[in-house]
Amino acid sequence: MTRYPATIAHAVEHETVIKKSRFIAFVAPVASPEEADAVIAAVKKRTWDARHNCSAHVTGSLGERARSSDDGEPSGTAGVPMLEVLRRRELTDLVAVVTRYFGGVKLGAGGLVRAYSSAVSEALDLAVLVDRRMLTGVEVAVMHADAGRFENLLREWMQGRDAVLDDPVYASRATFTLWVAPDELDALRAEVAAASAGAVPVHPTGVERLIDVPRS
Repeated sequence: MTRYPATIAHAVEHETVIKKSRFIAFVAPVASPEEADAVIAAVKKRTWDARHNCSAHVTGSLGERARSSDDGEPSGTAGVPMLEVLRRRELTDLVAVVTRYFGGVKLGAGGLVRAYSSAVSEALDLAVLVDRRMLTGVEVAVMHADAGRFENLLREWMQGRDAVLDDPVYASRATFTLWVAPDELDALRAEVAAASAGAVPVHPTGVERLIDVPRS
């Protein structure tokens, strides 16, 4: 089974001071290289008076696209080390920007690598991680009078499993669409059958989707 890199749920900003230089790390989820570039541009606009805004981003379901920038720091001392942090943590669809306000003390190449790497690492330590799973869609349709009971049942069944429940759709019946791991389908069918005396079927939609699953 393919293992997909994780991502982060929300943007995080964290500041650290090293030998009088301020390093402000901003990490944010993005869906494309273009969105990452827009985030970098927005940070540069907001911190126009900073000496450097170094960046790295990884996108794609398998993290297949990556870019980095030293933004005026000595080559290889900022962007690449930042990118390595994202790679080591097996993350994708996110951008990291580290803004440096120079404090007058030079750090040297090794010091810069450590500073930029640590800035990103410390910001990621504060982030909420989201795992990615390839899940299959199934539908459970019930009478409106039973909708509340079955919604509670499905939410309870999902606890501790890689599963996501979409908002219900109300038409002639209330239809719940769940995204579940293929090896959980039999367990779901048994749960619904037991709750409905076999009257409510579980219909696979035939659609698979890469779904964000909050890390427990």
